Amino acid sequence: SEVWNELLFPPEYPLANYEMSILLPYFLKEGRGKLAAYFTRVYNPVWTNPDGTSWIEMLTNEAQVELHAALTPVWSETAWYADYVLPMGVGSERHDLMSQETHAARWIGYRQPVLRVYKERHGEAVQFTYQANPGEVWEEDEFWIELSWRIDPDGSLGIRTYFESPYRPGQKLGIEEYYRWIFEHSVPGLPEAAAREQLTPLEFMQKYGSFEIPREKAPVFSLNERELQPAELAGTSVDERSGKIARNGTAIGVMVDGKAYEGFPTMSRKLEFYSATMKEWGWPEYALPGYIHSHVHRSAIDHERGEYLLIPTFRLPTLIHTRSGNAKWLYEISNANPVWLHPDDAERIGVETGDLLRVSTEIGYYVNRAWVTDGIRPGVVACSHHMGRWRLETGSGTDRWASALVALGKESDSTWRMRQIEGIRPFESEDPDSARIFWREGGVHQNLTFPVHPDPISGMHCWHQKVTVEMARADDRYGDVYVDTNKAHEVYQRWLEMTRPQVDRPDGLRRPLWMIRPYRPGASTFRRQG
Repeated sequence: SEVWNELLFPPEYPLANYEMSILLPYFLKEGRGKLAAYFTRVYNPVWTNPDGTSWIEMLTNEAQVELHAALTPVWSETAWYADYVLPMGVGSERHDLMSQETHAARWIGYRQPVLRVYKERHGEAVQFTYQANPGEVWEEDEFWIELSWRIDPDGSLGIRTYFESPYRPGQKLGIEEYYRWIFEHSVPGLPEAAAREQLTPLEFMQKYGSFEIPREKAPVFSLNERELQPAELAGTSVDERSGKIARNGTAIGVMVDGKAYEGFPTMSRKLEFYSATMKEWGWPEYALPGYIHSHVHRSAIDHERGEYLLIPTFRLPTLIHTRSGNAKWLYEISNANPVWLHPDDAERIGVETGDLLRVSTEIGYYVNRAWVTDGIRPGVVACSHHMGRWRLETGSGTDRWASALVALGKESDSTWRMRQIEGIRPFESEDPDSARIFWREGGVHQNLTFPVHPDPISGMHCWHQKVTVEMARADDRYGDVYVDTNKAHEVYQRWLEMTRPQVDRPDGLRRPLWMIRPYRPGASTFRRQG
């Protein structure tokens, strides 16, 4: 991309590694821009992100987001606020590439849509994967190819060219061609391994489904020791003092004992203890690692006033984040997220296990049950992630194994209240297990009550926060949630003031050239013009 988008790369966070998506509602509320079309792809910000009600306000405000399409394999809380809900395939209904850190090696896995492969192997031609999937579920890759050709049918917008076949010039890219090109050009050692079996790289992956890259082509522990080849050094310059090798201002390697090595992915291409980047970009006091007094340092928490450190990110080993809502057997094992607190704190508050607590944040509160245990430190409370899923209608929305039926709405211009109408109940369906549900509660949606706390350097959300904990009040009910989005915006502005934007640099840089991104803008956009 040759366009710099400050909604994705805001000037306050030049050292953020990823896009600042958690701040999008506040940027649009401030008038920094608007979205003509917004696609949430397997992304559930209304439930997952802090302050989901600000997301609801944004998604329902056409002056900020004109059209919202939710691409999702299952229903989600965010999908309630979409103009279009576009069903995508689950793992067995789409093509995909996979790789995880399973062992000391690099490997790639190739996922294929089961029913499409079955039909093709039995001689049935399939043009689009949705023709083979139940419910006409789209193949995501095919969707983007088709959409791009519809948007730019003659190529005049410069979009279509990225979705044309590399084997048939000017023709639409096919799904097999897409993966064929990847396997032929982007996986070291795969073409050679396929040739030994008299297969093409695509045929090899269709047959075996995975490939481990040879160690000599993808060293795991010595990548920094790889010597750069003459072709890689073309057009580079060497800093005589540091040995850094750079091209167009971006470091690509380092000279050591007269040899050019790839080095580490840092500005100096060396393993850094002292970070010149931190000093150069306005944070000299953190150029060396050290202990910090964060916003939840013990000196900032007054236990005598009922204040505690909340840990909202701990996970139960039986659940799998937001995907838990689609896994009935996991939810059967764990289906509630009570607030853990130490017996000394429970005595101070006056509650026992099972009693209702009100947990108040800077922008609201939620009501949940207490779990009194010696397994947590005094002065600290914790509420597990994964749970608290909800739906707005009885028969629609997040799986009924995991979600409560709720009423959610505004009480004033900026305040929202959620109350559970009905917990989890047995229901009739094609799956006989739905009639065997024995649990009645599905947890409380705590993230709605969290303001954004973007770290002023990295932009990462700081999940740990100070809360007050008290016995539930007379009108409180299990699962109640209350939020004030005006207060949420005030907290955002307070954290934004802690940043140090570097907008007047003599070199005009918006962010360090050496920092990588999943989707990196063109090098020419990194410098401000004029």
